Amino acid sequence: MAQISQKKRVWGWMAFDWASQPFHTLMLTFIFGPYFAEIVGLKLLSGGMDPEAAKAQAQAYWGYGLTVTGLLIAFSAPVLGAFADSSGNRMFWIKIFSAFYIFGAAALWTAHPTDFNIFWVLVLFGIGFIGVEFTTIFVNSILPSLAPKEDIGRISGSGFALGYWGGVFSLFIMLLLFAENATGKTLIGIEPLFGLDPTQREGTRFVGPFTAIWFIVAMIPFFLWVREKPSDTASGGSAKDALAELWSTIKSLPHRSSLFAFLSSSLFYRDALNGLYGFGAIYAKGVLDWSLIQIGVFGIVGAITAAVFSYVGGLVDARKGPKPVIKFSIFCLITVCIIVVGMSRDNIFGVPFPAGSSVPDIIFFICGGIIGAAGGALQASSRTMMVRHADAERPTEAFGLYALSGKATAFMAPGLIAIFSDLSGNQRIGITPLIALFTIGLVLLIWVKPQGDQTT
Repeated sequence: MAQISQKKRVWGWMAFDWASQPFHTLMLTFIFGPYFAEIVGLKLLSGGMDPEAAKAQAQAYWGYGLTVTGLLIAFSAPVLGAFADSSGNRMFWIKIFSAFYIFGAAALWTAHPTDFNIFWVLVLFGIGFIGVEFTTIFVNSILPSLAPKEDIGRISGSGFALGYWGGVFSLFIMLLLFAENATGKTLIGIEPLFGLDPTQREGTRFVGPFTAIWFIVAMIPFFLWVREKPSDTASGGSAKDALAELWSTIKSLPHRSSLFAFLSSSLFYRDALNGLYGFGAIYAKGVLDWSLIQIGVFGIVGAITAAVFSYVGGLVDARKGPKPVIKFSIFCLITVCIIVVGMSRDNIFGVPFPAGSSVPDIIFFICGGIIGAAGGALQASSRTMMVRHADAERPTEAFGLYALSGKATAFMAPGLIAIFSDLSGNQRIGITPLIALFTIGLVLLIWVKPQGDQTT
């Protein structure tokens, strides 16, 4: 077989970001998440629940579903990562969890508005979510072997940028050609393609099969060009050996102060960021009463800024290191959360808007752009910082621990949002815990060394 060039290997690796981002953009945030909230809210309203309480309860159900899925991911990720390093076959696991992704996403076509089973919809979504998260762990663990250390930040940022452009493009396709508004038309005023019935929300439900098909096609370059080098694989040890090494690594964390501080910090700020991604569109639906089309445009704005600033952040990362990028991004996200909590359709921090004002819509669009920009740069530089802390001999275990830090408290942001929404009956108050989570993450960065555990 012909030798695959490093350039192709890098592009193949980045193709995963392009392939997987539509799950986050379309399923989690801008199309399926709001659709879930809308249909569940209508079911609760038909049962006699107060409108505001119904919106808050729908948000709570979504939060509880993400909580359970996050817990399953958190406590499985390090074990799978350690075993993959010992068995030396990451590509096998990438294929397995790609199948989870495809099945879970495609099966959400069955989320029929008149026969909407909340439990099974959340189960199917969880299968797809597990697929994308676990596949990401194994793909990320290949990053350290792609290029010299000084190029990792640029590659990571470029990968995220490519992924976000994929999110933008896929969202454009859904909004222009498939997702219907209240009149049954898409953003350009046509009925959904392929004869999909807007009265049965088939255009919107097509987001599941569409996301699965996108992933299948976009992963072709990855499987053609990415190969595990001999140095990427480990000793072929048993599962028992893998667990023993994992336990040894976990016990060593308190003595690796920078890594311990980084994992602890990312535990909080990545959880808060996922909370923003998971609930931002639901907030827009419930608090600002936005249509699915408005939410989609909001998503395009956020995805474009994410694509641009993931790349820009990667360039800054390459020159200044990932830590300054992470700190600035968190500052921006804290500011956005404060604005979101303090704003309703009628006022901001108690200062009223004129009747029928579009100011709250404009403010939230700006917030969406900042969330995209800061979130994209934050994720790309966090991946680079993890590379600086990873053991070159066991990178998948390291990214398994990284996934654990992002998911061990994955129940926290959605769980706190669900609880605060439940208890207050108010969606805006439900977002409040994110401010505290971002702040804790920012404080813990004080103990993170800019170069991580690497001294050269």
